Amino acid sequence: MDITWIAVDWGTSNLRAWAMGPAGPLAQATSDEGMGKLAPAEFEPALLRLISPWLTRPTAVLACGMVGARQGWREAKYRATPCTPVDAAGILHVPTHDPRLTFHIAPGLSQDRPADVMRGEETQVAGVLALHPGFDGVICHPGTHSKWVHVSAGEVVSFQTFMTGELFALLSTQSVLRHGMAEGWDDAAFDAGVADALQSPDKFAARLFSLRAELLLHGLTPAQSRARLSGLLIGIELAGAKPYWLGQRVMLVGAPALAASYTRALGSQGLAPETLDATACTLAGLSRLHSQMSQK
Repeated sequence: MDITWIAVDWGTSNLRAWAMGPAGPLAQATSDEGMGKLAPAEFEPALLRLISPWLTRPTAVLACGMVGARQGWREAKYRATPCTPVDAAGILHVPTHDPRLTFHIAPGLSQDRPADVMRGEETQVAGVLALHPGFDGVICHPGTHSKWVHVSAGEVVSFQTFMTGELFALLSTQSVLRHGMAEGWDDAAFDAGVADALQSPDKFAARLFSLRAELLLHGLTPAQSRARLSGLLIGIELAGAKPYWLGQRVMLVGAPALAASYTRALGSQGLAPETLDATACTLAGLSRLHSQMSQK
C-alpha cells in the first residue's frame, strides 16, 4: 500500500485508525483501547499494536479526540472560539520512542461564556466544511454529549453541549425508571415525549416520574417507556437548543439510528435536517488539517 500518513480518531472507549493514501483511506483498524483505559505511558504501545503493520517507513500520524484531553496521552490546549474549526498552527507534536512515528494531536475548542469545550467534534465540523464548502448554519452532533455548533464564514461562532445520551444511560439503567425499561421502540411514545418536553420544559422532572406511574397504573409497556424517555430527553435538548436550530439550516453528524431520532424530533418542528456520516466527516476534517500541515 502507498501509505502517505495515518489518521486516528481516539475516543474515550475506542481507538480507530486509517491508513491514508493520496486518494483516501486504504485500510482501517479498530481496537477497544480508548483513552479511558490507558495511562499516558500506555498510549504509544496501544497505537503500535494497532498500526505496526502499516509502518514500513517513518510515517506521520494525525489524531483527534480524547487522546488530547488532560487525562490523555498529552494535553492539547483548547483553541478559543470564535475560530476556524482546525488550524495547523495549533497542532501539538508528541515525542515518541518509535522512530517510525511522527505523532500530532489536533486540539479541541473552548468557549468562555457559557463555559463549554469539545474534542473531536471540531474535526468533524472541519469535515462538514470540506464536504460542503461555504456552509453556514448549525451542525448538531447527537451522542453521549450532544453538541450544537453555529458555523458562519468558515468559523465556529459558538456552541452548546447537552448531556442527553449520558442522562439516558443513567436514567434507564440506574434510576427507578430502570424497572420499566426494555429493548424495543414505539414511535408514538417517542413523539409524545418530544412534544411534552417542548410544550412544558418546566415540567420535565415530573414527566420523568410519570413514566414510572404510567407503568404501574396504565400498562405503559417497557418499549413505550424507553421510547418516551428518549423523546423527553431529546425534546428537552431541543427546547434548550432552540436559539441554534430555529430558522437555521441544520446538519446532523452522528450514528444513523440516533440521527434518525433527531431528524424525527426536528421534523415535528418543521425542520428537515441533512444527515452526514460521522466517519466521513472525521476523515475529511483530518485530511483538511493534514493538508494545512503539509503546506506550512
